[in-house]
Amino acid sequence: MQLQHSFQRECAQAERKLITQHGEMLGITEVSVTLIVFLLIVQFLKLQWTRRQLPPGPTPLPIIGNLWLLDFKLQREDLLKLTNIYGNIYTLWMGQTPVIVLNGYKAIKDGLISHSQEISGRPLTPFYRDLMGEKGIFLTSGHTWNQQRRLGMTFLKSLGLGKKSLEHRIQEETRHLVEVFASQKGKPFDPHTHIVHAVANVICAVVFGHRFSSEDDSFNRLIKAIYFVIFLQATNWGRMYDAFPWLMHYIPGPHQTVFAYNDFMHNLVKNEGRGHEARWKEDDPQDLIDFYLAQIAKTKDDPTSTFNEDNMVQTVVDLLLGGTETTTITLCWALLYMLQYPDIQEKVQKELETVLEPSQLIHYEDRKKLPYTNAVIHEILRYSNITAVGAPRQCVKDTTVLGFPIEKGTIVLPNLHSAVYDSEHWETPWKFNPSHFLDSDGNFVNNEAFLPFSAGTERGKQGLVWKEWKFLLPPALWPFFQHPCSCTVSHSPGGSSSQRAASVGGGFISLLNTRQKGKVVYKR
Repeated sequence: MQLQHSFQRECAQAERKLITQHGEMLGITEVSVTLIVFLLIVQFLKLQWTRRQLPPGPTPLPIIGNLWLLDFKLQREDLLKLTNIYGNIYTLWMGQTPVIVLNGYKAIKDGLISHSQEISGRPLTPFYRDLMGEKGIFLTSGHTWNQQRRLGMTFLKSLGLGKKSLEHRIQEETRHLVEVFASQKGKPFDPHTHIVHAVANVICAVVFGHRFSSEDDSFNRLIKAIYFVIFLQATNWGRMYDAFPWLMHYIPGPHQTVFAYNDFMHNLVKNEGRGHEARWKEDDPQDLIDFYLAQIAKTKDDPTSTFNEDNMVQTVVDLLLGGTETTTITLCWALLYMLQYPDIQEKVQKELETVLEPSQLIHYEDRKKLPYTNAVIHEILRYSNITAVGAPRQCVKDTTVLGFPIEKGTIVLPNLHSAVYDSEHWETPWKFNPSHFLDSDGNFVNNEAFLPFSAGTERGKQGLVWKEWKFLLPPALWPFFQHPCSCTVSHSPGGSSSQRAASVGGGFISLLNTRQKGKVVYKR
């Protein structure tokens, strides 16, 4: 009996102890929840106070900002919808970071052209910071960017004469490409691989001084590397890396493959550089590496110089990344549009036959005598709009855009899609219409809202790289994809630029030439 009472007392004591511990745990939980809610409320109120000093925009939430509203993606369609609510300049919060979005030509012009010096910085995401190390030309700013850009512009302008000119290299590579197309003898084929090889080889000839065979293992690995580096940023893996860079270093995944490919590109350029050093002549530069080595030698005693091997390697990699895939995708769209609009292609062909001799190579200067062809090529760049949302910029000093004060350090995002489809500047923005670049007399005229790649200082750089490409290569290839061809190209406007680029890059459906009839269905 005594044992029974003792057992009951122990049970009661244990029960009281459990209740006490449970109460303490509940108390700790309640305090923790209360503290978290309090901190979230404080953060929310802080965000509301901060956003009063910025252009209007959707209400941000603590931690995630407006990412929930964007479905954690940056799509041009969402940006356009927000324009209808908040106007041509508004603020989006990417987590805790405010981003000023510019929509329409007027806003982009005021931000990136009128205030190009104030908004000239390039914000670095953790992914690109770890990948490029703040070297080269595309993602640097300040003194380094100014020196590298000036050298790049000087070099590109020097590619004007002789057998080493950019035009000559494009014509040489075009001949190789035409031979490949002719060898298909009327059969359906995927031109993407051949085009990307041609584009990459022109860039390689400019920076290395030589082209590669299509069967070369290093060349094919280089093209894979370019693709991986460009497209990882837009994937969930890229977003995870930017959110948790300290953790992603230790996690296996495609981002590790990208870093391995990046190391391969850098080693390839370094090996090319060593080969150049062995045969280099300071007074006779043949390519970009020669040109850069001369600049290193010239400024070796200048303590402010940023010309060194690391910046040289990254500058070459920047040109490979910036020109290969963008140019390839645009050329693929050029072929596709000629299938969709055979009447336009016929007009181009008649103009070419009228101005040029049957065996005459087309030259960049011929654009002055080929206004319709020039207009078609510009319309291809406008309508395909492969860039969509432009590269983000950062204010390097306080400024104003459309009357809104923008503080130093603020990130600015130009929605280039909104400029090339701006109804105030284009008669039929949602139609493929070469007349956008022709006056009433059929003469070529440019449009100030034509911003297919960027604006301000970046526009000049892209223009030098693209101006001869866009005019020389498409007319040489179009004859291989002539009507009669009952082609239907299904356009579904929408999807991110990366999605559309990946689709063109990875699955260009068989293009048909004059001897075949068929149907090409392609969605973008």
